[in-house]
Amino acid sequence: MAAVPRGGIVAVTGAAGFIGGWVVRRLLDRGYRVRACVRDVDDDNRTGFLKRMPGYASGRLTLHAADLDHAGCFDTIFRGCHGVCHVSHVSTYDDADYIRRTCDHIVNSIEQAETVSRVVVTSSIAAVISEVDIQELVRRPVCYEDRYPDEQNPKRTASRGQGYSIGKVIAQRAFAEAAEASGQWDAITCCPADNVGPIQSAHQKDMGPWQHIIEGMLTGQYQQTPAYRPWMVVDVRDDADCHIGLLESVLVRNGERYIAWSTEQRNVEDICASIDRLLPELRHAAPPVTDPFPERIQAREAELRAIWAGCELRNDRIRAILPIRFRSMDESIRDCVESLISIAAVKVATRQG
Repeated sequence: MAAVPRGGIVAVTGAAGFIGGWVVRRLLDRGYRVRACVRDVDDDNRTGFLKRMPGYASGRLTLHAADLDHAGCFDTIFRGCHGVCHVSHVSTYDDADYIRRTCDHIVNSIEQAETVSRVVVTSSIAAVISEVDIQELVRRPVCYEDRYPDEQNPKRTASRGQGYSIGKVIAQRAFAEAAEASGQWDAITCCPADNVGPIQSAHQKDMGPWQHIIEGMLTGQYQQTPAYRPWMVVDVRDDADCHIGLLESVLVRNGERYIAWSTEQRNVEDICASIDRLLPELRHAAPPVTDPFPERIQAREAELRAIWAGCELRNDRIRAILPIRFRSMDESIRDCVESLISIAAVKVATRQG
């Protein structure tokens, strides 16, 4: 299908969120007209930052109320759009039938619009690396787009914490299959890594695990990450640029997916230590990491860290089609910290003396 024309009309679901808000801003920066889909247009705590964007004042950015749980909510919004960035989360990832229904709601609105040529679906690296048996990462340690979790493992269920990964794979396939059946539009999946970077609104400090964990570090408490997995990051601004690049590219094909990550890794305790190194002026009192896991997991710490250290992260595919330079993790951490302080008024625990 045709790429989205530069300066065209793009709808963004989940536009008040951490990733969605940056997709909106970067689209505006590139000259697009944007229809931002949010749950409540009048909730200024969540949408005020969108209304303060220059594009809103000029009318190039418009806000629209939509709840993807309800069929038809996007019908009028998508009409006349050239592209859709479907960034929004769903209410739960533990109900496969519900996830399929929400996908159908969006697909039906796309079909009715008859103008949309491309949809970029936000997935996650969880749809690449999340394993119920961590030894699968030993057997298949190269993490790139064609790697999927072991879907044949009978223990891969929502009750064992795999609902999010399962749901993301379901959505990816639902959109690709619908686009293929239609023949009028295509669906490309973006699998972002752990998003770190500046928030644009105070409420966003709680709308993603990574910035919320950094908030905890600043105020004096944070926890070890499950299975001792290091952070595998992408700057949220780079993630947004990847979404837009996939809208524009003439090299992508329906059903393909692309990982957006810098390939940098860092353990959570090293993320915390980075704050004082990057911003010594804060005199941040770095707290010790809390390890909440049972003894049987703690006894495997060295083994688990070694497994993650043996993983090879690849971003060849997206770098081959987009002229992108991923920001360093240090830049992402610094800008996240400064935005948490300046926008969300987070109070930093400081050293005495």
